[in-house]
Amino acid sequence: MGNHTVDAALPESGDLSNGAPTSAARSAPPRRLPLLNRETEAFWTGGSEGRLMICRCEACGRYLHPPLPRCPPCGGQTAPSPVSGKGRVASFTINVQAWTPGLQVPFVFAAVELVEQAELYVFTNIIDCPAREVRIGMSVEVAFEPHGDVWLPLFRPQGQADAG
Repeated sequence: MGNHTVDAALPESGDLSNGAPTSAARSAPPRRLPLLNRETEAFWTGGSEGRLMICRCEACGRYLHPPLPRCPPCGGQTAPSPVSGKGRVASFTINVQAWTPGLQVPFVFAAVELVEQAELYVFTNIIDCPAREVRIGMSVEVAFEPHGDVWLPLFRPQGQADAG
């Protein structure tokens, strides 16, 4: 893999504190919001109760994300189930391109593997952490960013309480 870094490409502000979800003092960045449907509604709205909801098979107990009405391995029915909201950064990229007006850069897009099950990933942003400090294996926890009925599950370094 080599020993290369992207620090030289990052703006000095390299801070991702834009729009921390649990602080009323900070405003959320503009985002395209998902449409709610029967399978995904619990995932996108669970944050209103402070819960990350992941689809789980009622027969074999396997978590599935994105949510599906039936479990592919066993065919069982599925239902939303609360999880701890804790995980680790499995992979990430630092984006320096403002793809839409008002999008603050840099920002981190990551695959977060939840602690409940190997290879159970949520694709999300890492917040409240300078982009250059994000690392593979970093422990993170969910924090929700409200947008009306939709509560986006974002992740921040574990143990970092809301300062706002």
